[in-house]
Amino acid sequence: MSARIGVAVMAVLLALYIALVAQRAWLLLVSGNPVGVLMGVVLVVLPVIAVWALGREIWFGVRAEQLGRRLEAEDALPAEEIQVRPSGRAVRSEADALFPAYRADVEAHPDDWRAWYRLGLAYDASSDRRRAREAIRRAIRLERDEQRA
Repeated sequence: MSARIGVAVMAVLLALYIALVAQRAWLLLVSGNPVGVLMGVVLVVLPVIAVWALGREIWFGVRAEQLGRRLEAEDALPAEEIQVRPSGRAVRSEADALFPAYRADVEAHPDDWRAWYRLGLAYDASSDRRRAREAIRRAIRLERDEQRA
């Protein structure tokens, strides 16, 4: 739930940023000064990129959560119990010990989105966020392709 609050706060801050930047961009665009006009154009382009990036991340979170709920409904989420720190993060040595089984599952079933999702969870527990996101993105693509077939 705290992640959703964080996303909502970031979205509100981004909207405020866009409104303030849009005002400055307009003033620069109508200034008639070539440098001011160029800066105004840049101030229009950067918020568009920010909105695109935020939208992409929100959509990733929504799809990942949908797949997680689907796995939970199928009772296919990892069942291993590992210790967690007071912060809620997994103890890395325990997470690393479980990782090979999930990697082997993906190697045995490379087109199974469920295996990729579980591998993403294992990467996340091992504090490898970049690979966790890649694995979850792969799971999302495979599940989408499965739905289309």
